[in-house]
Formats: sequence, structure tokens, C-alpha cells
Amino acid sequence: MSKIAVLLAEGFEEGESLFVIDVLRRAGFQCDSVSIAGEMVKGSHDIEVKTDRLLTDAIKDYDMIVLPGGMPGAKNLRDDERVIDLVQHFDQDPNKFIGAICAAPMVLERVGIVKGRTMTSCPGETYHSLLREANYVEDIVAVDHNLITSRGPASTLPFAYALVDALGGDSATLKEKMFCNLVSESYRA
Repeated sequence: MSKIAVLLAEGFEEGESLFVIDVLRRAGFQCDSVSIAGEMVKGSHDIEVKTDRLLTDAIKDYDMIVLPGGMPGAKNLRDDERVIDLVQHFDQDPNKFIGAICAAPMVLERVGIVKGRTMTSCPGETYHSLLREANYVEDIVAVDHNLITSRGPASTLPFAYALVDALGGDSATLKEKMFCNLVSESYRA
């Protein structure tokens, strides 16, 4: 079973992280919330989360890391040397995946792995300029080998499904199950 670590820093975007964890667990993967600081982490909308574990070298054994956006969460990830080392490690291994959504591609830029890579991020000139060495696209999700990026909170589900697919899961069946549950509930109301 594939193992995924969703890295959480103070100020993380709750939707971009918690919904990704939910979808990956529904797909049958082990997905852990991993704090770069303490066990409890407060998101950008003041939702406090108890994480599954703290950042250690053992995360290098995982198959995928996911970097959610949010401010100042993405900046806190970018400024943590352990996160930078981890992203470098994952980028150098073609069998490992990196997911980054919204503002989190700033971490990839700091690591120096954006040049020539097809990527997307939070809309706006700030991020487009930051990723000027990348092949920047405005797609909802961009996949470039082991790197998967997405736009923001509204693109969280397509991003999560792309992560499932990258790991060899079946997002089509998962989408159907999640949609059917939604439709069934709406008819009961």
C-alpha cells in the first residue's frame, strides 16, 4: 500500500489538506497528516488539527508528499530546511511523487526544481512570476512526471483524484462512489 504524507505548517489551507487526506484514505492509501512543528497545527481559517505524526527522516520512506497552500502555511513550509531537503529527496527519486497546490509551488521554486517543468499554482501574477522558469499553465491540475500541481481550494478534488491516479489507484470508481453518495443524500432532503 502506498504511503502519503500531507505536510502541515501553521497557517495551512484546511480544504487543500484535509480533503486530500480524506480522498486518499477513501482510495485505500495510508495518508498521514504530518506536522513540521507541534502535534497541534492551526490552519489559515483557525481550524486546529491534531496531526498523525511529526516530521522525521522516516517520511523519506513514503511514496508521496503533498504540500498544501494557505498563508502563511506555504511560506512556513518554504522556510523549513527539513521540508526543502525532503522535497529534494523526493524529486531525485523517479518512483516518488510530489503534490503541491495553490501557494505551495513556492516551495518547489525555492528547491530549484521548477525550470522547464509543466506546473500551475494559485492564479495571479505573483505566482506566475515566481514560476517564470517553469512551463506555467493555467490548467486545474498539471502533471509533469512525478510532480503534480494544482490551482487552489476549488481544485482540491481534481487534484486529489490526480494524486490517486499517480499512485495507481482508481479515481474513476472513487469519483462515482463519492458522487452517488452525494446524489443519494440530496434526494432524501
